[in-house]
Amino acid sequence: MPKSTSAEKAARASERKRLRNRSIKSASKTYVAKAEGLIQGNEFDAAQATVIEAISVLDKAAKKRVIHPHTASRRKSRLMKKLQKAKAATKTTATKPETKTKKKK
Repeated sequence: MPKSTSAEKAARASERKRLRNRSIKSASKTYVAKAEGLIQGNEFDAAQATVIEAISVLDKAAKKRVIHPHTASRRKSRLMKKLQKAKAATKTTATKPETKTKKKK
């Protein structure tokens, strides 16, 4: 329990900030999870839009100092990496030419 009036005020402010930070963190995690789900489901058009939204939310969270800017950057990088890797994997499997095998004599 806070002993002084200034400590009580600081505790109230801290609680308000905690609730704000919690909702922002939760929203960022939700957007990232949605994007990852769409990437795994091979829905690249929808995933592209969701990744952009997730990046925006992460940037806003970093700007408000809810998460560290390096953390936001790392999460954005990993998300983009997953999207590019999934796109590349579907391109190579879809356009891979069949090769003829030679019979041994």
